[in-house]
Amino acid sequence: MTRKQQKEERRRAILMTALTLFVERGYYDTKITDIAKAVPMSTGLLFHYFESKEELLTELVKMGIEGTKTAEDIPDGVPPDLFLESFLGQMFAYAKEQPWVFNMFVLMGQVRRSGMPEEARSLALSADTFTPTSKMIEQGQKAGLFHDGDPFLMATCFWASVQGIMEEMAMNREMKAPEPSWIVSMLK
Repeated sequence: MTRKQQKEERRRAILMTALTLFVERGYYDTKITDIAKAVPMSTGLLFHYFESKEELLTELVKMGIEGTKTAEDIPDGVPPDLFLESFLGQMFAYAKEQPWVFNMFVLMGQVRRSGMPEEARSLALSADTFTPTSKMIEQGQKAGLFHDGDPFLMATCFWASVQGIMEEMAMNREMKAPEPSWIVSMLK
C-alpha cells in the first residue's frame, strides 16, 4: 500500500469513527480525544488530518450530500414507481452491507437541527432530495401511477418515512428492511 493510500485509509477511519461516535453520543458530547482514542491514534496526529471537530462534521455532511445525489436521475423509459422501488431496494441492501449508511441518515437528520455548527447545518439543509423526487412524482401522476396531491409534500413525506426507517435500522441492526413497495405505495 502506498503512503497516499495509507493516509486516505486513516482519514476514512477517522471519519467513520467520528460518524459512529456523533450518532451514539451526540456531536457536542463527543470530544476530539474520544475520536482519536477510538481510531486509535494520538490527538496530535488526528489534528494532522482534520483541524477541528467541526471540520470532521462538515466532511461527514459532504459525504452525506454526495449520497443524496444518487436519487436524482431517473433513466429514460423507467416508470417512476419502479425506479423508486428499485432505488430503495438497492439503498436498503447497501446499508445492510455498509452499516455506516444508517448512521449517515441519523447524522444528517441531527445536523439539520438548530444549534449545530452553522457551516455543517447549512450544507445539510442544502441537500435537496425533495425537488427531484417531486418531479418524479409529477411524472407518475401524469402517467396515472401516483395519486393526486402536492408532489413536493408527497416527496417530503416519502423521504421522511425513509429517514425514520433508516434511523430505526441504525438503532436496531437486527431489523429487516421493509419491502420498498410498501413505501412507494403511499404515493399510489
